[in-house]
Amino acid sequence: MSYNSFASVYDELTKNVDYKGRALYIKEILAKYNITDGLLLDLACGTGSLSIELSKLGFEVIGTDASFDMLSEAQNKAFSEEENIMFLCQKMEETDLYGSVRAIVCALDSINHLTDYELVKKTFKNLKNFLDTDGIIIFDANTLYKHQKVLANNIFIYDEKNVFCAWRNKLLEDNKTVNINLDFFVKDEENYFRCGENFNEVAYTDNELTKAVEESGFSVLSRYHESTLDLPTETTERVTYIVGRSDSFG
Repeated sequence: MSYNSFASVYDELTKNVDYKGRALYIKEILAKYNITDGLLLDLACGTGSLSIELSKLGFEVIGTDASFDMLSEAQNKAFSEEENIMFLCQKMEETDLYGSVRAIVCALDSINHLTDYELVKKTFKNLKNFLDTDGIIIFDANTLYKHQKVLANNIFIYDEKNVFCAWRNKLLEDNKTVNINLDFFVKDEENYFRCGENFNEVAYTDNELTKAVEESGFSVLSRYHESTLDLPTETTERVTYIVGRSDSFG
């Protein structure tokens, strides 16, 4: 999935996301592991909103994403905010940095966009090459509950100032994959033009994610309900995972 059309309207459609709050939440977790500065990778960073907030908190941020269009938006935003962030166009499973980082963040259910379980394992195995021995990974993932009960076969409509979006979901036969079809009507001066995106998201079980993490040389240190420090429940829609290298935290 490239998000080529999505990039130009992504920020308007996600303006309800509290990126500053998410950055502070991540900072709080990192501080528990004595990580308060240094290099941080924002994996699948999209248009860079979280990268920018993390940079403002004092981290040296590297942002990677598979979409050149998303990164173009991110670079322009970082420049206007006067934040010095390196952006690299890379798929999650093909991350290739110049050295190691103190921490890796993968937010907003980006893991669910890896629609092949082997790619999930490949991603974590690859990330181990670029994480400091005492570093941690913070990632979140949509749950089966969210895919089956919230996204499911539902339709969502977003009517914003410069874009109208019809979001249509279809829960596939495996009962874990949601096909998402986005139709955009984007305002261009006096007129609107239509574009769209179609992609799948897969909800992995906690056992699957734990297995992928452990087989890659990591240990799951904590699991939290969304953006809290509470334990997940049966109706948790997104779980935040804290992961550390087994040779340091195992």
